[in-house]
Amino acid sequence: MPALSLQVVDSRRDLKAFIDLPYRLHRHEPCWVPPLRREEKKAFSRDNPLYRQCAVRHFLLRQGDGRVAGRISASVNHRAVAHWGTPTGFFGDFVCIDDREAARMLIDGAVKWLRDQGMKEMRGPWCFASQEFGLLVDGYDRPPMVMASFDPPHYGAMLESAGMQKVKDLLVYDLERKNFKLPDRIQRFAQRLETRYPVTIRPIELSRLKEETRTLMRLGNAATLNNWGFIPVAEDEADDLAESLRPIVDPDFVLLAEINGEAVGYLIALPDINRLFHGTQGRLTPRLLWRLAFQRKSIKDYRIWALGVVPEFQRRGLDTLFYRHLHERVMARGVERIEANYVLEDNMPMNNPIMKMGFRVCKRYRVYDKKI
Repeated sequence: MPALSLQVVDSRRDLKAFIDLPYRLHRHEPCWVPPLRREEKKAFSRDNPLYRQCAVRHFLLRQGDGRVAGRISASVNHRAVAHWGTPTGFFGDFVCIDDREAARMLIDGAVKWLRDQGMKEMRGPWCFASQEFGLLVDGYDRPPMVMASFDPPHYGAMLESAGMQKVKDLLVYDLERKNFKLPDRIQRFAQRLETRYPVTIRPIELSRLKEETRTLMRLGNAATLNNWGFIPVAEDEADDLAESLRPIVDPDFVLLAEINGEAVGYLIALPDINRLFHGTQGRLTPRLLWRLAFQRKSIKDYRIWALGVVPEFQRRGLDTLFYRHLHERVMARGVERIEANYVLEDNMPMNNPIMKMGFRVCKRYRVYDKKI
């Protein structure tokens, strides 16, 4: 292999090469879903509100002939450092040829920059520019759903050879409609809860999406405050996410629980729009535009992206109301398959009811750490 050299992304041309790399290296992977290029450009532009709280450095690894062999981002999320109270930086956007020396050079480049920023630990993959984190280490037989990532099978071994060690696994559960069962225990809990509290479950209103998203953000910050890896979300981030999701949100699957008019819990499930992007190489072609216009509403696969209850109502069974409403909507709408993504492996209050409803683990993502 020609000699390798690591360089900082410091021009528009470099950034274009950075964004283009996965489209070249992953194009023959049958389960890779190419993200829209325009959304990638937006994510890595200074318009992304996350740049306001993150110091970021992007790197390219080039061969002697100038061809790009790998990429990586290193970032310091100042809000995460303040919330965790530890000098932990992140790496993400890792894409690399199948070569351990290349992977080591990328990891070492990220480590050096983070060390210069005063960090003592590096964690990832954790993409500062999106909602994706963790490396796929099991479950390569099916494409990832919306807002989930794909990684080739050899990436885990490359990261471990570069000194990264597992810190946490995130589980992805799969359920087909025919196997979706609502245990009697959940039914009883839901009925008992309705007699105890004046609770209502309602879909969000798309006409007030910005306001509704900010409500979801406040609930999410409260509900997951003590979860491993939690980073507070700001209003401008919620507003940006709302605009990104507006074209695909199905209000019947984004639910708010309210008690006496006050929101206390939420469930967010998104239609798997990824299935429309196959064969597009991320370009907004007439073919993709036709799919978005005429096939979007026919999607029958959904991803449960988030579910949470504010602390004062946790462990009181409020989640059972969401499970019951989800079951009703799945059956009424003819949904064929559901995934529940990014469930912490040791979050048993979430894992146990999911498994009792018939969900089974189908993928596993891994977050790595390295002392630096």
